[in-house]
Amino acid sequence: MKPGVLIISHGSPAPAWVQLVDEAAGQLQLPAGCPVAVSFLEHVEGRLIQDGIDRLEEAGATDLLVVPLFVSSGSTHVDEISYALGVKEVPEKETDLEPFRVRARVYFGTPIDHGPDVAALVWEKVRGMSQQPEREVVLLIGHGSVHDGFRQRWEQGMSSLAADVSEISGTECDYALLNPDNVRGKAEYWSRDKGYDVIVSPLFLSSGFFTAKVIPGRLDGLDYRYSGEALLPHPLLKTWMEHQISGLLRKAEGGEERQ
Repeated sequence: MKPGVLIISHGSPAPAWVQLVDEAAGQLQLPAGCPVAVSFLEHVEGRLIQDGIDRLEEAGATDLLVVPLFVSSGSTHVDEISYALGVKEVPEKETDLEPFRVRARVYFGTPIDHGPDVAALVWEKVRGMSQQPEREVVLLIGHGSVHDGFRQRWEQGMSSLAADVSEISGTECDYALLNPDNVRGKAEYWSRDKGYDVIVSPLFLSSGFFTAKVIPGRLDGLDYRYSGEALLPHPLLKTWMEHQISGLLRKAEGGEERQ
């Protein structure tokens, strides 16, 4: 058995977005001789998912340890990618993504969702804006989904993450989604109805259109604190990826069922 690590992210036409993912992957501490490929669902020519699979198999990888670098299990992209990799027989939502050519065994990880590393990362991103934790709420804002089943996964993951952040920060923590949109309603509830200072934390992998334009637009005219900082860059995301890879490697070495 020779493992290879395949990190899959959405991709962006903005080179700076891609660079942040590459830099995080470049800091990984992996077993000697373990090849790594960072690939993207779209936008990055020559570095799409099939390109990553081909490179790892050409390097001799017999087992692919796949890290889906997406914010939530509620992403429809995670569903279609796992289908195209042969991890699931049929996608839950119709997709144009064709099955990939893959000879290696595939072990598929989980998206970011929640957990202690993620909660610590989120809090470190916003703690500089905190002044009176007992009278503040951290409002996590994610992309969300209008599709039944996927929306619930977004809600479950963000609810768990909000509880984790609240525990380590001493603040209240809540979440809102852009799809379906309840961002303004949640911010108004905490600010106007509860009298809390609202600190907004965008749950996006990298800064861009949503963090710079969409979120401020939904909150226009309200009183809140916001830096616009996304999850990357931060060393704890590297730690999260290493934990993912270690777990997948144990499965591969133990011959456990792939999923």
